[in-house]
Amino acid sequence: MYKFPIIVFEGIEGTGKTFHIKNVQNYLKINNIKFIKFREPGGSASSEKIRKFILSNKSNYQNLTDLFMYLASRNENFHYIISKNYKKRVIIIDRFIDSTIAYQHYGMGINKRLIVNLNKLILKNIKPNFTFINTVSMKNLKSRINKRPKNRYDKFDHKFYNKVQKGFIKIAKNRKNYMIINSDHKISDNKKKILNKIKSLLKI
Repeated sequence: MYKFPIIVFEGIEGTGKTFHIKNVQNYLKINNIKFIKFREPGGSASSEKIRKFILSNKSNYQNLTDLFMYLASRNENFHYIISKNYKKRVIIIDRFIDSTIAYQHYGMGINKRLIVNLNKLILKNIKPNFTFINTVSMKNLKSRINKRPKNRYDKFDHKFYNKVQKGFIKIAKNRKNYMIINSDHKISDNKKKILNKIKSLLKI
């Protein structure tokens, strides 16, 4: 379907995004397919600096401040990573536009149109070709978060995460270029489902 698509993995904390992204990276390496992967917040050198401010447990930013820092990080990634690799490599992104809408709009109540318009300003006409939305039960979310060091975004209550996850599902509803991956199901089944979709996207 696409020679060098932009593929995004979205979802709240504890949904297994990192595991599946590593599997996709390994698959692309084995098949000698050129790719680049980055995360948000983070990515370019300057964006990684912004990430430290956003996720620091010592930080206590207003919601709009958070939004603008995420978008500042994305703007840096657009200029230093996305635009330089667009249609030259497969681009894999760990959280992207939909995370901003799910967290900042559905979770924090910031105006959706503002977020959409600012993203258009930054990204021009570039959009993801396919997005995997990873979901998790609130019970498993709590268990998984408790097993790792926590940053500021790991410390919201379950009502917040539930709102954000419902936002992700609403974004994906009835859209052909989205696939919902339920991380409560067997990892091996989800791995197979994702890799099969990657193969079809790349015509392998």
